[in-house]
Amino acid sequence: MITIIRNAEVYAPEHLGKKDVLLLGSKIAAVDEHISFNINGPVEVSEIDAGGKALIPGFIDSHSHIQGGGGEGGFSTRTPEAVLTDFTTAGVTTVVGCLGTDGTARDMVSLLAKARGLEEEGITTYIYTGSYRIPVKTITGEIMKDIMVIDKVIGIGEIAVSDHRSSQPTFEEFVRAVSDARVGGMLSGKAGIINVHLGDGRRKIDLIKRTVKETEIPLAQFLPTHINRNQELFEECVAYAKEGGYIDFTGSDDPDFWEKTDGEVRFSKGLKRLLDERVGMDNFTISSDGQGSLPIFNEKKEYLGLGVGKSSCLIKAIKECVFRENIPLETAIRALTCNPAKILKLKTKGRIMAGMDADLCLLDSSIDIDTVIAKGKVMVSGKKPLVFGTFEKVSN
Repeated sequence: MITIIRNAEVYAPEHLGKKDVLLLGSKIAAVDEHISFNINGPVEVSEIDAGGKALIPGFIDSHSHIQGGGGEGGFSTRTPEAVLTDFTTAGVTTVVGCLGTDGTARDMVSLLAKARGLEEEGITTYIYTGSYRIPVKTITGEIMKDIMVIDKVIGIGEIAVSDHRSSQPTFEEFVRAVSDARVGGMLSGKAGIINVHLGDGRRKIDLIKRTVKETEIPLAQFLPTHINRNQELFEECVAYAKEGGYIDFTGSDDPDFWEKTDGEVRFSKGLKRLLDERVGMDNFTISSDGQGSLPIFNEKKEYLGLGVGKSSCLIKAIKECVFRENIPLETAIRALTCNPAKILKLKTKGRIMAGMDADLCLLDSSIDIDTVIAKGKVMVSGKKPLVFGTFEKVSN
């Protein structure tokens, strides 16, 4: 299958101007001013006229509860599994699945199976081994072995700290899990990243900072998430990022509500602050916490209710950056493209250039997602899904 995207305003994520992009099967073959060639034989060729649209890399959602999460309010509050179009209609072509609070009723084998199912349906998937808790529950019985022998496992997480739902790990327990993930990553050529859930407790990122200070483990081994949970936590994470640490924002479908209710720092405002503080352009990401529960607790930590995360929050966050804070599109999309690809060592993801995977999104002038291509296949066109998950077909 050969696909040519014509006259696109290409953001690779750097702004390259108007280009044609040639796709051969699941790979990008060429990016040039005007691409032409002769074909002999019965080869299927498809052309997409992208005039007036921006072509960007497909989004990498680096933290999503693909098989559902939640349960903080009892069994009836377990959130549902994601389906294929939850991701593709949101521009997500690569997703990293994780467990959260519940690592008992939901386990790693189920998570791996869900990831493989989504991969069969058309997108790229990876997972973290473990859940909120330490000791980390793995598939093989060992963190290093999971990372080394299971292709989809790229790190551990989401390990919860500074949260009343965490396992309250000691410093020694935390460091042992972190060191196993790091060495497992080194031996397998993977990231071995530690995805750390940050709660709203007073200790904030103390465990991470102490680990870096008292051991030889570098800042780059950690990807703390939910860093915009409140203003106080965000300020500490800004300082951490200025020292070279990676930080992951959590998107929101209703940033006005969470800003008013919990004091959450919306991504657009937070990114503007990072840019003003001259934080490294490679050091920030945003993920959706998709299908995860967004529980509301009172001051006594009593459960009041919950929302559900959605990958659709990601494009909303990008739009706010551009239209609310005047952040260039090429800067904002780094958080979902080249930055998570670099941090997670996804070598063929996150950029539009020859040899990379053909994971792409076309945006209209309103920065709404028009077309999504995953591994060279058109999944969404004209803002409508063309490819559905196995059981979505029953109801569509």
